Amino acid sequence: MKISAITALLEKMAPLSLQETYDNAGLITGNPDWVCTGITVALDATEEVLIEAVAKGNNLIVAHHPIVFSGLKKISGSGYVEKALVFAIKHDIAIYATHTNLDNIISGVNGKIADLLGLQNRRVLASKQGQLKKLVSFVPNDYAEKLSNALFDAGAGSIGKYSECGFQTEGFGSFRAGPGSRPFVGEPGERHYEKETRIEMIYPAALEAGIVNTLITHHPYEEVAYDLYSLTNAAQGIGSGLIGELETELPVNEVLGSLKKLFKVPVIRHSPLVKESIKLVAICGGAGSFLISSALRNKVDMYITADMKYHEFFDANGQLVIADIGHFESEQYTIDLLYDILAEKFPTFAVFKTEVKTNPVNYYI
Repeated sequence: MKISAITALLEKMAPLSLQETYDNAGLITGNPDWVCTGITVALDATEEVLIEAVAKGNNLIVAHHPIVFSGLKKISGSGYVEKALVFAIKHDIAIYATHTNLDNIISGVNGKIADLLGLQNRRVLASKQGQLKKLVSFVPNDYAEKLSNALFDAGAGSIGKYSECGFQTEGFGSFRAGPGSRPFVGEPGERHYEKETRIEMIYPAALEAGIVNTLITHHPYEEVAYDLYSLTNAAQGIGSGLIGELETELPVNEVLGSLKKLFKVPVIRHSPLVKESIKLVAICGGAGSFLISSALRNKVDMYITADMKYHEFFDANGQLVIADIGHFESEQYTIDLLYDILAEKFPTFAVFKTEVKTNPVNYYI
């Protein structure tokens, strides 16, 4: 199996177009045409993880964090990033990162945290704009159903929990085929009127190339007329953070105690406990201070995240409890998430979870 087959699966789930502009998700080292000998799943692609992968005979690392995050001017092996890159290049190891694109889907990093917390009635905390588009095309009436089915299969027509959504109207289309053309209906040089169906469907912007290709492939006309519109609608299920409800309202101290145990952290930094009990919860794995205002607008009881600075705890403004459970701790179960996806889709292939703890933060208790 080629590495490209594995990365294609990951990108179908979390398209690279969903990553933030500052990010560096995707294939960082290696060649997509290499034959994959095995996969190691990790949070960080450090040199220790790469050494472990070689020992297991794996030549692909699927990590959450990109080992190369900002520009490099040299690769001399002087820092942990350069050491990992030198080792990967020497041993022909491919490193693939699925980072903020995995953060920005509701079933991704935050979805895994929500599973662990048992959150119900989930929705995205801050929707990502510019992720929806609309396709309009015109097809002979007898081909409308066939074309619609092909577009649905390609991912068009999904709105929230509903699929195969579309709108059709019938009318007349006209065209005159020019010299050298091979019209499906009508004769070259003559204006032709055809009973046509106008098909309209919303689709995720990340799937545009595949949907347009499907349209052209399954449309009977030699030249396909279609329009693509950008929408300002918020895409459900795409964006930063997640909101959900605990199954039952719990005392705040009990929730903090559960977090401490569940995420294996010896201490939780938090803002003043202005809530006696917790029901509505917002979460963001990793650094999440940028979503405090969204958590406040949604009037949550507790916001669970990481990497909070001193002054950012003041931003709770006496309206919610901010709980900082640590960056590694909040994202550690992303390894399980990626492992489960890969192991399910490639059941006969070697997929391993790293046994290296890459958390650079330690606690003295």
